[in-house]
Amino acid sequence: MDGASPAIMLCGTCKAPGQFVLTESPRPAAAPDGWVLVDIDRVGLCGTDFHIFEGKHPFLAYPRVIGHELSGRIAVSAAGWQQGQPVTINPYISCGDCVACRKGKPNCCTGIAVLGVHRDGGMCDRIAVPSGNLYDAASLPEGAAVLTEFLAIGAHAVRRAGPAPGDRVLVTGAGPIGLGVALFARLKGAEVHLRDASATRLRAMAAFGFDRITTASDPLPADGFDIVFDATGNARAIEAGFAHVAHGGTYCLVSVVKDDITFSDPEFHKREMTLMGSRNATAEDFRTVMDALASGAIDAGAIISATLPLADLPDLFPALVADREALIKVVVQIGARG
Repeated sequence: MDGASPAIMLCGTCKAPGQFVLTESPRPAAAPDGWVLVDIDRVGLCGTDFHIFEGKHPFLAYPRVIGHELSGRIAVSAAGWQQGQPVTINPYISCGDCVACRKGKPNCCTGIAVLGVHRDGGMCDRIAVPSGNLYDAASLPEGAAVLTEFLAIGAHAVRRAGPAPGDRVLVTGAGPIGLGVALFARLKGAEVHLRDASATRLRAMAAFGFDRITTASDPLPADGFDIVFDATGNARAIEAGFAHVAHGGTYCLVSVVKDDITFSDPEFHKREMTLMGSRNATAEDFRTVMDALASGAIDAGAIISATLPLADLPDLFPALVADREALIKVVVQIGARG
């Protein structure tokens, strides 16, 4: 099968802000020691990809093959992996030696290389991935594996903040990442409130059974929330979120902005507030998500807004960026594989 594969593949590439094209690249025929070749079947688009297109991502150099929400099948059998085996991919390639990696936190490795951000990603026919970054997806419903990475970001944030059953939780920013946070906070038994400036996004959240939803101008409880998660990617919204944390509560920043963030130190201290960042996810979070998808606790079909062929993406990308409020998750189909 592999001998008949084409030598050249098309890659979805942001050449510069506002320029998304398909470029040709050699199709990998061999992987380095400890790495595995994966034939990609699906790629999810997320806010990171839209920020790359807009030139707003703080950690990226152009041109860049995008794509970090990835699923596929093992291309060539390797140690522990059989050809054709379905997998989902952890795109965070860590060094294994730095202070964070030694503490079991490769998600914030000092030399992290995220596929599709720091190095070329998987919006192409085939990539090589470290064996340890692959997870067997055979138990997942068809098409669900591609959702694992973005949901793992929410699962990681929830694990970091540690909501208890009955805790009042506010998730600010009702995009895909905020949805992931809200879903896993609800699975922990929290009372979840969602807040966003977009009525379109809030209507989408109502379809997932969330009924405690407010616009950015609506009043919130004066005594605040046990945990507030920010998933807005907006500096002003992040700063406003400090006021919504209850005394003794936690503020977890999931989104990333280029700006400096300021807050009132007296307000921070009098609440004995815990402020934390949440970055990427770990193997534990990937497993949490895969268990939820496999059990049906999270409905993959309800999350996917549209599936598009890679060939159509250059023409459609600007419109997808413009219409992102109306979309939860757009999936790009690579080649003809199912």
